[in-house]
Amino acid sequence: MAKRKILIDCDPGHDDAVALLFAARHLDLVGVTTVHGNNSLENTTRNALAVLELGQIEAPLARGCAEPLAMPNAGTAEVHGSTGLDGVTLPAPSRRPIETHAVDFIIETASRHRGELVLATIGPETNIALALRREPRLKHWLAEIAVMGGSTGNGNVTAAAEWNIHCDPEAAWAVFTSGIPIRMVGLNITRMTGLEQTDIDRLRGSGRKVAGVIGGLLEFYLANQRQRAGITIAPMHDVCAVLPYACPGLIEYAHTRVEIELRGTHTRGMTLCDLRPAALAADPKRTPPPNAQVAIEARSRDIVERVIETLLSYP
Repeated sequence: MAKRKILIDCDPGHDDAVALLFAARHLDLVGVTTVHGNNSLENTTRNALAVLELGQIEAPLARGCAEPLAMPNAGTAEVHGSTGLDGVTLPAPSRRPIETHAVDFIIETASRHRGELVLATIGPETNIALALRREPRLKHWLAEIAVMGGSTGNGNVTAAAEWNIHCDPEAAWAVFTSGIPIRMVGLNITRMTGLEQTDIDRLRGSGRKVAGVIGGLLEFYLANQRQRAGITIAPMHDVCAVLPYACPGLIEYAHTRVEIELRGTHTRGMTLCDLRPAALAADPKRTPPPNAQVAIEARSRDIVERVIETLLSYP
């Protein structure tokens, strides 16, 4: 059976790094694009290239947008450190991004693989929103958009908003109203799905280069999670967006309506997921139709085991 074709739009980030390595092992990774988010575009691009080189992954990489569509840059995610990928100093990558801008690369790749391509957005959705604006036919070419972002409950950067959506709510709105099938996994799942200290020790003690490096990175990530949020795992937020295309059945979804809040004083960037009982949510006069499959349950330990097995599979 042919592997699912996937293009990953990312802002590495420790969990982005693991998502790239996971996708390259289990899916047909046809390309990578970078965006502002966890750190500056310069750093997220360097980090992505370094991870691809670490895993000897040949997928082309295109640089994308350095700023959100309609707001000041949100800054950097301190949990990932000053470079966006602190914990281990990766060698400077020998590869360079391709000359094509990420927006154009997304359009060209979707056109080449019409009806076959999943676009996984695991950072702010600026590149995708601009691609949709530049090429309206994109919504007919993509099989699905996989979103790591938002939550069915609380946020993390504010009480209501998760980081990726918070960084560019207007871009998220453009994606969720595009009409493209969307599979969203948010903090309600991903903050409970991650590696414990014993898992990281297993990677670091494996004697395998990739697993050892990632173990070192996740050691830093876990320490920061403990210090800043009292979390005792290194969350695998972004892996949860790509995993269903390789390992179906580990995450359960509800087909529902997701609205991106743009104007609320305290709720800007919130993903409002309509999880009311079907009888209440089904009135078309009051409720727009569902626009996303939203993750509501996960077999978190099974997901972590798949991640560990994948990292250990690298030489």
